[in-house]
Amino acid sequence: MGEAFGRHGREGFGGRFGGRFGGRLFDSGDLRLVILSYIAEKPSHGYEIIKGIGEQMGGIYSPSAGVVYPTLNLLEDEGLATVNQEGGKKLYTITDAGRTELEANKSRIDSLLGRIQEAGKAFGGRRMLEIMRALHNCKYALRLKMSQGSLSEEQINRIVNIIDTAAREIERV
Repeated sequence: MGEAFGRHGREGFGGRFGGRFGGRLFDSGDLRLVILSYIAEKPSHGYEIIKGIGEQMGGIYSPSAGVVYPTLNLLEDEGLATVNQEGGKKLYTITDAGRTELEANKSRIDSLLGRIQEAGKAFGGRRMLEIMRALHNCKYALRLKMSQGSLSEEQINRIVNIIDTAAREIERV
């Protein structure tokens, strides 16, 4: 879903969603500001930020750990956030310099958060999360089955039929 994410917070968000939101959701440095605004609201762990953005976007997008944690490290390096160990987990807190950065970028952040909320509403909000959860459960069950060794021809045919039947039923909804 979009371009690769770089070390400094560049996130593409185009593809089939891009047209609706005027191109990419996040431009260079945008996710850095979104994450900074999250920790300004409340000190947070990386996984809380990932989950929060995913929920606000109705489950259609969640930044990966490979994107969020380097961005948090960058915020720390820039003096915009501090980190404390809490039970083996890192808790990130905004600094005074981070608050100044947010204030300097207030209109940009408001626009970003607005687009995130718009995307979440447009793609189903909470109900979409339920669909995504069910889809992930199906993928997990399939991976688990495939990891248990070679599947027989009969098992493969049954799995294919189940998936094809589910796809046809979804199309009829």
